[in-house]
Amino acid sequence: MIVIVAGVSGSGKSTIGALLAGQLGWRFEDGDELHPAGNIAKMEAGVPLTDEDRRPWLDAVAAWIDQRSAAGGSGVIACSALKRSYRDRLRDGRPELRVIFLRVDRSTLAARLAARHGHFFSPELLDSQLADAETPLLAEPAIVVDANGPPSDVVREIIRRLGLGLS
Repeated sequence: MIVIVAGVSGSGKSTIGALLAGQLGWRFEDGDELHPAGNIAKMEAGVPLTDEDRRPWLDAVAAWIDQRSAAGGSGVIACSALKRSYRDRLRDGRPELRVIFLRVDRSTLAARLAARHGHFFSPELLDSQLADAETPLLAEPAIVVDANGPPSDVVREIIRRLGLGLS
């Protein structure tokens, strides 16, 4: 199984993804590390990414998923996957993929971004991410998890909802 931990910046994708992978003994990849340099420069400058900007990044995320699957390994990757079309693209032909979408209220997101240092994402981009974000609806094969609370609680809920029985 490969799990994408998705959501807007500040939702806890990297923190929760790394904690989840650690508890499961799986490999973790931070999808931010797969962004092309041009994307990082745009975000540092406070310029929102377009669908076209995200295309090579989504290809890199898909390649990581395919490499883990081909090796017969499980893994967790943090990837915003804000739009359903992005998640559908990543799920296409990958039945082992599970999507966890972290839902966090705006005030918590803003506080987390204000407290975060050393990350290329400009807090000024929060509203553009929230505008782009398409929380999965019931018809979409995804699990939506409230991530306003402590990461350990969120991970326990994810493990339960994935049916992994480790909690």
